[in-house]
Amino acid sequence: MEESLLGREQEGGYGFLNGSLILREMKKQGMVALPMVVVSFSQYLLQVLSLMMVGHLGKLPLSSAAIASSVAGVMGFSVLLGMASALETLCGQAYGAEQYERLGIYTQRAVVTLLIVCIPLSLILVYIEKILCFVGQDPLVAHEAGSFAIYLIPGLFASALLQPLLKFLQSQSLTLPMLYSSFAGLCFHAPVCWLLIFKFGLGHIGGSLCVRLSYWFSVAILAFYVKLSPSCKRTLASLSKDSFGGFCDFLKLSFPSAAMICLEYWSFELLILLSGLLPNPELETSVLSICLTTLCLLYCIPYGLSAAGSTRVSNELGAGRPREAQLAVLVAIFLAALDAGIVVTTLSCTSYLLGRAYSSEKEVILYVAKMIPLLSLSSCMDALQGVLSGVARGCGWQQLGAYINLGAFYLFGIPLAALLAFSFHLGARGLWIGIVCGSVLQTILLCLITCFTDWQVEVNRARERILEKPT
Repeated sequence: MEESLLGREQEGGYGFLNGSLILREMKKQGMVALPMVVVSFSQYLLQVLSLMMVGHLGKLPLSSAAIASSVAGVMGFSVLLGMASALETLCGQAYGAEQYERLGIYTQRAVVTLLIVCIPLSLILVYIEKILCFVGQDPLVAHEAGSFAIYLIPGLFASALLQPLLKFLQSQSLTLPMLYSSFAGLCFHAPVCWLLIFKFGLGHIGGSLCVRLSYWFSVAILAFYVKLSPSCKRTLASLSKDSFGGFCDFLKLSFPSAAMICLEYWSFELLILLSGLLPNPELETSVLSICLTTLCLLYCIPYGLSAAGSTRVSNELGAGRPREAQLAVLVAIFLAALDAGIVVTTLSCTSYLLGRAYSSEKEVILYVAKMIPLLSLSSCMDALQGVLSGVARGCGWQQLGAYINLGAFYLFGIPLAALLAFSFHLGARGLWIGIVCGSVLQTILLCLITCFTDWQVEVNRARERILEKPT
């Protein structure tokens, strides 16, 4: 095995990087990124559609469903997504090294691990009513949120299957099946959600039930594809004792990977909580929620670029081609900069229209317009750091990425946000300036690490990771 890896490393992977190679790399990344944008957008719309329909039932069902969805996302689904992202390193590098059977084994280990992790995560959702009451939430809202969250628990177990399947396919650049399954899940979700909420009279519980049904629907589609498609024949491993071993290797990457993603997600949720402590909290929280919702929607594009960059870098490192891995990084950064330019131009031209899309109150519209420059800067940072984070996952730098996010947001960004908002009385703008400064620091640190990377060393590390015996 080692000889074959060395042989591939010595083959012509060090040629001059000309325009045709750059265009070829852009095409490869585009074929991964575009479907992944649709996948991200479809998954985001599942929650949005449920909340939109529940919102027609009244303020109490909407507020309770929104709180329950937020807690489940922060303390449940994002953790599973983060842990599954370790497969971007393991499966991506194994696929590049042509160790195809390892992809199936890694994926099976991830599924087993994530299903076990779902047990303590489920307990959080079971006790969410008591948790919300403990932090001072209205008892009636807490009770309704608790009911909504309990019905999301089967969705957690579906996500424990879905996320590894998505990473398994992504590492092989098999993105079209993910696109079709996500779109089919969205088409399934909309009518079923309407039926459960309004026709069957299940209220906000119907929205929760539909989320879990949609997840299981997507799992079924992808599982059938992986089982039956000739494209996965080489990488689909039979269930064996190897599937229940090697957990230490997986956890070495999965825990830092979860920390890397969750620390960033949680910082924005903390921003919303801090906004509730400001004077005129209804206005401040509304404006921040509009900006955060818009940012999440815009992040669908960087998410696709991040997935493409991660896949291409991990594949090339596994194949023993450092120059091609470096080229993949440069192309990914260029595409991120292009996305950032388009988003900034669009936001600048629609500064007053954005507020009108969410509210008819003049005060909210004007406040949102003032936030557009900060929102544009956040979008730029999201595009760049999203791609650089994808590169980090492709290389296996999750632990380093977790330390960067911890320092950038929790030791710098959030304290600065609180200082500007409360001591300098800048309100929501102060909170957002602080978190933007955290994003800027995060992006700078990731950029410096990427710029000073020795890609031959990364190839050697990838080889060691592929060849090491499971523990």
